[in-house]
Amino acid sequence: MLTETSRQNGPLTRIAIVGGGTAGWMTAAALARVLGAQNVPVTLVESEEIGTVGVGEATIPLIGLFNAMLGIDEDDFVRRTRATFKLGIEFVDWTRRGHSYFHPFGTYGLDLGPISFQALWQRLRQAGKAEDLSAYSVCALAAEAGRFSRPVRDRASPLSQLAYAFHFDAALYADYLRDYAQARGVVRREGRVTDVVLREGGGFVEAVVLASGERLEADLFIDCSGFRGLLIGQALGVGYEDWSHWLVNDSAVAVPSVNPPTLAPFTRSTARAAGWQWRIPLQHRTGNGYVYASRHVSDDEAAATLMANLEGAPLAAPRGLKFKTGRRDAFWVGNCVALGLSAGFLEPLESTSIHLIQTGVARLLEMLPDRRFCAANIARYNRLVSREFEEIRDFLILHYHATERDDSPYWNYVRTMPIPETLAERIAIFEGTGRVFRDNEELFSKSSWLAVMEGQGLKARGFDPLAAFMPEADAVRRLQAIARAGRDAVAGLPTHEAFIQKFCAAPSAATASA
Repeated sequence: MLTETSRQNGPLTRIAIVGGGTAGWMTAAALARVLGAQNVPVTLVESEEIGTVGVGEATIPLIGLFNAMLGIDEDDFVRRTRATFKLGIEFVDWTRRGHSYFHPFGTYGLDLGPISFQALWQRLRQAGKAEDLSAYSVCALAAEAGRFSRPVRDRASPLSQLAYAFHFDAALYADYLRDYAQARGVVRREGRVTDVVLREGGGFVEAVVLASGERLEADLFIDCSGFRGLLIGQALGVGYEDWSHWLVNDSAVAVPSVNPPTLAPFTRSTARAAGWQWRIPLQHRTGNGYVYASRHVSDDEAAATLMANLEGAPLAAPRGLKFKTGRRDAFWVGNCVALGLSAGFLEPLESTSIHLIQTGVARLLEMLPDRRFCAANIARYNRLVSREFEEIRDFLILHYHATERDDSPYWNYVRTMPIPETLAERIAIFEGTGRVFRDNEELFSKSSWLAVMEGQGLKARGFDPLAAFMPEADAVRRLQAIARAGRDAVAGLPTHEAFIQKFCAAPSAATASA
């Protein structure tokens, strides 16, 4: 048993993670790497009886920092998870039927001294003398051409602006990290948690009890139990802030399919009558899903829509999932931290689920407690995580609210619904001045906000006055040169398939199970 003295003083002596899957094993791997299991023993409890949610198979570029922190070989990681590369997201039929745009990773163009590229482009666009935004993004150009390479070090080359993430098999990723963590001393316990014992007075977890009767005590508990929120919600009673009045989708149906002839280096999101459909290419299959609002379409109708819009033959029966968009009222209470789905859920429209696990782990390591569990430290963690959830929430709402679609009750609702004041302010500033801002250390860059605001049909009525200081003819030549350099550079890249085949093809990918 833990003594009262050991509870109150000194560094952590043991950590328990409840739940495996992507969240549990990302956490375990990071703790093993940074703390060393020989210094602070880490035990992860998971049950084969309880399935994991593997909806998210797409990521954003910051996952590269997580992989680098672990010190893993990227080519080996790509092979083991049967991954492909991702340069951004194509949005089809979101603004209106028949329209598409691309949200690329990386940046647009080049700033010209104090004049931002964005300001110069806005000025010329409003004069009818600029190309579409994608012409100035090497990621967008490469994606359109089906080409890929990692960025070059020569900062004078447009290819230095390449930024990428991954599409991977979520189950294989969890297995990969499990092998990594266990090789570094993390102990896995197979079993289902049947009881959570709180300390006298509540607010702190004393132990979890497994179906076998085993009692597992720890100083710090990390809840990766998924939507159930076994510790943070059921045991500690932390509430959940429901955002479904803004993000109305509450269901998804997913199915793998045979790959098309070529592997696209991007995710595709296609708007449907009551939600949207994803297409995520992997080396051995394509992941497909329909995220929808059940009050606007039945489960059977959604499954039928998905199956009718596959690019290849299905490899399994459709699998359904229910969720509620929102977040916990607090993510860290006492000695319990919630990560992954137990902390909250934002639909995978911009591939942020794995990123939220990553930043949650990073902040926990930055603010790692001792056994006193400083209240101010915990409050800061909760404030930062809350802010990140809210900033991502606003970015997702933008996709729905800024649309011309009026062809279904679903789109009529999201187009006309009241939106958070924080998002309304961003839209007003953009429409009035052409400017986009990145507040604090928020996830999405100015380029991302510009891509989606322009792509979804918002039009600025002004531009940064600094852009007017450059003669128009010079501005036109500069932008033409940027676009030409990008096209020329991308033309020399290998195809996505050729790059994977040369560096990181999975063995027997074609015969791997779905």
